[in-house]
Amino acid sequence: MTQAYYRKWRPSVWDEIIGQEAIVHTLRNAVAQDKQVHAYLFSGPRGTGKTSTARILAKAVNCTQPDRAAHPCEQCENCKSINAGRFLDLIEIDAASNTSVDDVRDLREKINFAPSQGRFKVYIIDEVHMLSTAAFNALLKTLEEPPAHAIFILATTEIHKIPATVLSRCQRYEFRQIPLNHITAQLKSIAESEKLDFEMDALTMIARQATGSMRDAISLMDQIASTGDKITLALTEEVLGTTSNEKVIQLVEALIKKAADQAVSAIHAALDSGTDGRQFSNQIVDYLRAVMLVKIGNSKDVEATQEMKQTMQTHSDSVPIEKLTAWIRIFNQALHNLSSRWQPSLALELAVVECLEESVATTQKPAIEQAAAIPSAPKSTPKPASQPVMDKKSENQTSPSIERSQEKEEKPATVVEESVKPEEMPKKEQQESNIIQPGDSSEEMIRNRWREVRALVRQEKPHTEALLNSCRSIHLDGKKLKLGFESDLLKTKMDTEANRDITRKAIHDLLHLDLQVECEVVKNKNNNHSNQPTGQHGNLVNTALSLGGEIIDKE
Repeated sequence: MTQAYYRKWRPSVWDEIIGQEAIVHTLRNAVAQDKQVHAYLFSGPRGTGKTSTARILAKAVNCTQPDRAAHPCEQCENCKSINAGRFLDLIEIDAASNTSVDDVRDLREKINFAPSQGRFKVYIIDEVHMLSTAAFNALLKTLEEPPAHAIFILATTEIHKIPATVLSRCQRYEFRQIPLNHITAQLKSIAESEKLDFEMDALTMIARQATGSMRDAISLMDQIASTGDKITLALTEEVLGTTSNEKVIQLVEALIKKAADQAVSAIHAALDSGTDGRQFSNQIVDYLRAVMLVKIGNSKDVEATQEMKQTMQTHSDSVPIEKLTAWIRIFNQALHNLSSRWQPSLALELAVVECLEESVATTQKPAIEQAAAIPSAPKSTPKPASQPVMDKKSENQTSPSIERSQEKEEKPATVVEESVKPEEMPKKEQQESNIIQPGDSSEEMIRNRWREVRALVRQEKPHTEALLNSCRSIHLDGKKLKLGFESDLLKTKMDTEANRDITRKAIHDLLHLDLQVECEVVKNKNNNHSNQPTGQHGNLVNTALSLGGEIIDKE
């Protein structure tokens, strides 16, 4: 039976491990100085060399070559036995199928026996995160103080599932994804050794498809080589279910021209040719990412031909960076919505429409900038609706001394009106709300244009505007704008740095006032209505005012 490539070309010595130079250097020096520890933990993505490194380490500590720096030598009996799979002191355990506490107890009973052939008994526990909690607890004591002849090597792809008590007892090594150029070089070396006819573009696509896993890359190449044909780019695309870059380029060019029909046609052409929807979405995101890298000046990090880089440069010159990043997010989200088999193209079609809508949105000025550009004319403005209105007769009856006392008193806060967007306000009302008398105070200015302030906040964060809608009072104390709320819950929700900054920015952009926003609880929630001095009324009227009443007319 023919041996699979990933098994045939598995690393057997330190120099054959690719992409993990720091780990190899550390372990090799530890063996050379005879300073190996009793427990190791290898973690990282699949196919990055964890189990292969563990086997090489097992050979190195049991190698009988006098020169320790040359371990493993691949010539002594112990090295040959491990390569052949008949070394009794190397025990490999699959934790996925040996998860119970009884399996660990059996290990603890046998670990005390002396090695049969080598110097150390090496236990490699693969996918160790699959052990049960009871099994981990049973392993702890042995893992912390094993016999002098025992070494544990734990391997896992999910480090977050390992208990902290186990992590603290191991020397940890984090395996990284293997770089694309290293995988491509290894595939080329294997293809040449196996006398395969190939194209470099095909190997590059296989390496990219493996996403950092050497084992996946070698397995994919083995699968394509099994066809017996030359490993070409077209054959690779057919086997992997991907499409040519031409379809991706056509889609991007259609988005740049804002031609939705052409973009959707490119999607249908790709899927009708047998391309997998997920693979096509991956290709789109990968291409747009490359265009973004070219846009920001990192073209050296893009793995592509010079001709392709020129195309990317042309596209990057035609698309603003904001629009480009939005497209990447949209198609990346579409990748997670491609689970429907009934209409596999729907998620990509929606992504195209959303991209074109995003293109329109990004060309518009932000709402706060538009509102800030509205001129403020020095004309009179009507009093807020929340303030009681007095007729001329009552105004004439007010004595000068009472007027002076009213001016000295601190003005109570007003009730905040209902949330209304500027575009929903009548045109005449908008014009009046933008007009402020030169003599008006800053507090009155804020009250008069509070609806516009909230409308700007709504554009930035609707949740904050909803909280401002619950605000019961507005009071300006120097440079501090105090917003009153009926309950401590509403005050706490609004009193965050993000909410305060959004409100402060809206006030600054609209009214050109630099204020600090503070939140407080208003105990008497109806005190906002009593904007008239209470000393001139009787007890009955004052009570009515305190309960929310308003003076409609005075006789």
